[in-house]
Amino acid sequence: MKKNMGTIDKTIRILIAAAIIILYFTHQISGTMAIIGLVLSGIFILTSFISFCPLYLPFGISTRKKE
Repeated sequence: MKKNMGTIDKTIRILIAAAIIILYFTHQISGTMAIIGLVLSGIFILTSFISFCPLYLPFGISTRKKE
């Protein structure tokens, strides 16, 4: 897997994931919305840590700076 995520992209994903998790634990979201949000949060955190987004690949998108 070639890395295709930049620092800003990873930071935004982690912040969104943290916000969803906080909303869940403060009982602001529940039910199906909570499950979908937590799954999405997990995906955001995972892709941020490995610096690779599989959805970017078919479109040739890369937010990573050129070296």
